[in-house]
Amino acid sequence: MTSSLHDYQRHDALLVVDMQNDFCEGGALAINGGSALVPGINTEIAAAQVAGATIVASRDWHPVDHISFSHRGGPWPVHCVQDTRGAAFHPDLTLPDEVIRVSKATAFNADAYSAFDGTGLGEYLRENGIQRVVVCGLALDVCVHATVLAACREGFTTLLLETLSAAADPDAVERYRQEMQDAGAEVRA
Repeated sequence: MTSSLHDYQRHDALLVVDMQNDFCEGGALAINGGSALVPGINTEIAAAQVAGATIVASRDWHPVDHISFSHRGGPWPVHCVQDTRGAAFHPDLTLPDEVIRVSKATAFNADAYSAFDGTGLGEYLRENGIQRVVVCGLALDVCVHATVLAACREGFTTLLLETLSAAADPDAVERYRQEMQDAGAEVRA
């Protein structure tokens, strides 16, 4: 097993963003290289678990006729529909039983990109003594970006594991990296 990229502490939360079938190769909104992230993310999950850190896995969990879908005028094809194979976490992702699963964008008429958007996650983490949020997953230039910015706004020390995140538009990574750093996040490339 390779070593983790972060030395987890009890006051940390590892936040794995949207590692779902529809965002990996073969999915409705596939990110190139998505599946290849799973082994490294599993290493982080194991390290966080050993340290007693909190582990959170966010997911898009859209109703059938979600506003973000192109047939409703949104920017995306149908993806991550509740209770479908596409919405399931990647089958090789090792999520312990105690992982906190956060579902976002569950209303018909509202989209959400950040794991903090309308989920109560920030308050929950503060109530449980979390000071630092470590983020990885999909897609770096969409939901990971939004989650990192929200974690900074929520007042958490925020670390992005860029090597364990992949972008829908690889050409945009540098710009999004700079935005996250400008917001106060540490980006570990």
